[in-house]
Amino acid sequence: MGMAMRTLGRSGIQVSPMGMGCWAIGGPYRAGDQPLGWGEVDDEESVRALRRALDLGVTFFDTANVYGAGHSERIVGRALAGRRDEVVVATKFGNVFDEASRQHLGTDVSPEHVASACEASLQRLGTDRIDLYQLHISVLPDDQAVPIRDALEGLVDRGLVRAYAWSTDDPRLASLFAEGPHCTAVQHELNVLNDAPEMLAVCDRLDLASVNRTPLAMGLLTGKFSADSRLPQDDVRGKEPEWMRYFKDGRPVPEWLDRLAAVREVLTSQGRSLVQGALAWIWARSDRTVPIPGVRTVRQVEENAAAMQAGPLTADQVAEIDHLLGR
Repeated sequence: MGMAMRTLGRSGIQVSPMGMGCWAIGGPYRAGDQPLGWGEVDDEESVRALRRALDLGVTFFDTANVYGAGHSERIVGRALAGRRDEVVVATKFGNVFDEASRQHLGTDVSPEHVASACEASLQRLGTDRIDLYQLHISVLPDDQAVPIRDALEGLVDRGLVRAYAWSTDDPRLASLFAEGPHCTAVQHELNVLNDAPEMLAVCDRLDLASVNRTPLAMGLLTGKFSADSRLPQDDVRGKEPEWMRYFKDGRPVPEWLDRLAAVREVLTSQGRSLVQGALAWIWARSDRTVPIPGVRTVRQVEENAAAMQAGPLTADQVAEIDHLLGR
């Protein structure tokens, strides 16, 4: 028996328990010589993966205008053409880029930019509305955040956006955005190795959905990496930016590998793969959570989607993991 649909906070929008993260399918893009993508991709396989996800019951697709410097949005739009009313599409704004050179050029958080970025995303996605529009700059002072929130309310009034959110790991900033009536979620980091109890408490208090990025710890929770693994230089994890925590110098950080080893047996119990166990922990953590694991292939989609059939871990399993991780 599969899991029930989940609600995106106070918007009432229904989504599958798991979404599909569309960062990697954007392909390569850079900030100067710093790679920000996950290496080369096969666009045809990306389209097949998105469509397979929908066929398997995934209805929530999360991208950003900057992923692949616009390319991810174009692939999402192409793959979901003709089935738009079956899906909930989320994208993000705040980064400025050049599509032709695939270069990230900086940020723009002016209220005026919000509307122009929205209209550009609508065009790339081939749609007339964005279901969840998310601020992609993780930290801003209040006097910049509030005008952005007001601008997003204006986009809701125009019918271009149904609801909005902030992609941030700061519970206070999430609360500030939630003062807007159509703020319905916060996108934040959450995985079995890196819990976020304060943010989940904010979601409960303010009736927000918890959209979970890095649910597989940037791939560490796939189990594919060992201490000897080395990622290529065109992968964001191979020449990591300063915010990267799970990989260093293109290699998995030993501390995180040790934590994974400690909980692997619990996560892979009851016939689950490691990936499926990691997703099951997130669902057990809160009924507001919607993990968005990134994928590039049909095979990855099929493994992830199968996790919805097994459902969440038990309370005892969650407690055992907390004990093993010393929290």
